[in-house]
Amino acid sequence: MITIKAIEERILKAVTPEAESMGLEVVRIRMMGGRTPTLQIMVEKSEGGTDVEDCASFSRAISPLLDVHDFVDAKYHLEVSTPGIDRPLTRAKDFAAWIGHLAKVELQIPIEGRRRFQGEITSENNGVVTLQLDDGLELEAEVDGMSKASLVLTEELISAAQEMGDLPDAEQGGFDEIEEEGDEPDTIEEDER
Repeated sequence: MITIKAIEERILKAVTPEAESMGLEVVRIRMMGGRTPTLQIMVEKSEGGTDVEDCASFSRAISPLLDVHDFVDAKYHLEVSTPGIDRPLTRAKDFAAWIGHLAKVELQIPIEGRRRFQGEITSENNGVVTLQLDDGLELEAEVDGMSKASLVLTEELISAAQEMGDLPDAEQGGFDEIEEEGDEPDTIEEDER
């Protein structure tokens, strides 16, 4: 789920070496929009604590790469961001890292007519995720069989993000500001390319 479209896959292959050299991992790439599309790239440090400067550095590093490869034949906006608190879950390791937290999952192929599920992540084993659903049932689904998945914003998730250094502590200030603004990730937007 890191990429959906062929163009996103080509961009992923081009920018991954640069991300790795900077100690970053690409979480998701999306080409979105109409007349002037937006190329959105989400990155994070594997140990957490990714900030706006990491996004800016990565954006500056890949801009020449994107220009040389000319993946998009029209003007577009480049947006580099962190995944945010209620982050997308795009890799099996994302589910493993957030066991015990609430997630929303959408499947590519419905199970008994149902595509969308919400529940607590209870396990991840070789790409198969188990969710304890709100109605008491369990869902086992392969990450490769999902069309999208994300964490659900809860008090427990906010506390875990603070412990990991991905959010300021309430005593350090800034927490009220985050609550008011919602779960916006750190983002660097560049001018049209």
